[in-house]
Amino acid sequence: MAKKTIMLCCAAGMSTSLLVTKMQKAVEDEGKDAEVFAVPAAEADDQLESKDISCILLGPQVRYMEDDFKKKVDGKDIPVAVIDMQAYGMMQGDKVIKQAYDLMGE
Repeated sequence: MAKKTIMLCCAAGMSTSLLVTKMQKAVEDEGKDAEVFAVPAAEADDQLESKDISCILLGPQVRYMEDDFKKKVDGKDIPVAVIDMQAYGMMQGDKVIKQAYDLMGE
């Protein structure tokens, strides 16, 4: 299985940092090969240009940007979704990783 790159976007990149840590632990526990990182939504374009992104997950606080992100990746095979609010609030990295892999069809 090829390495996956999962980008989380939120308002300032701060609130998702703990979730990234928990998601990375879930990746290791499940034996998956994925890089998980968080950026402020304002820096997402730079990351899309410089990295091979497999999936974009948006923090619930920026759910209003979902259509904008879908337009940014139109024509590319990069799924976009809003992180499940309960999993986000409870910082359930395993559930968010599952959401990401489901989005990627794996």
